[in-house]
Amino acid sequence: MINLSNEHLSVSLNGPVLSCVLNRPDSLNAFSDQMVAGLQDALHEAERNEDIKVIVLSGAGRSFSAGGDVKNMGKATAKEMYEHLGALNKLILMIKDLAKPVVAVVHGYAAGAGFNLALACDQIIAAEESKFVLSFAQVGLVSDGGGHYFLAKILGPYRAKELLFKAEPVPAETALKWGLVNRVFPLSDLEEGAMDYALSLAKGPVQALGMMKKLVDQSDQSDLATILEQERLVQTMMAQTNDHKEGIQAFKDKRKPVFAGK
Repeated sequence: MINLSNEHLSVSLNGPVLSCVLNRPDSLNAFSDQMVAGLQDALHEAERNEDIKVIVLSGAGRSFSAGGDVKNMGKATAKEMYEHLGALNKLILMIKDLAKPVVAVVHGYAAGAGFNLALACDQIIAAEESKFVLSFAQVGLVSDGGGHYFLAKILGPYRAKELLFKAEPVPAETALKWGLVNRVFPLSDLEEGAMDYALSLAKGPVQALGMMKKLVDQSDQSDLATILEQERLVQTMMAQTNDHKEGIQAFKDKRKPVFAGK
């Protein structure tokens, strides 16, 4: 694998798991153009490399990400902001379009667009002490990075608007109850727990998982008849895969299947 790390992003391959660590700890991993571009490159690599089964996104230092760089707010021209948000939008869509699971591992704060970056992922694993907050209203902005879309989809419009209007932090346990995160671990166990979770996904039938991801993500924009037809087509494809044949044989042999993602 080519070296995908840069000054603001650390990328490594742990077996079938591509680990991407936001690496601006002094600014709580606030986004930079270099970080966003690096994440785009990492997702391109994950898309083309069959050995990569799962992507894990985490943050260095005290927090996952503070989102936009508050210190530089007000300094960018309208053109610069428009272009930066265009790159962020491309990143969010790449995460959603990637036919492989993407897991966000959150500790400390996931704030602003950092929260929305986590929401764009397929699963969120959080530390017990972590907090999620959309702080845009505090600086006179609207959410970017898909916050309006993700929160309305997960929580419904009324609670989504409350989070956006009030900009109050949501503790991890509350986020778990609301369905914003999948698993919560003590901070000391977070890294190990998240990697075990990612590896368990990597051992699954990755092609089928990728198709499940797309069908779920499309479900709220399609009617039942459309989803049924998409399931029909995808299921016909999946029935021809080696993973399906392995799953059937393992069932007959009364053993765990060994999937290859093919």
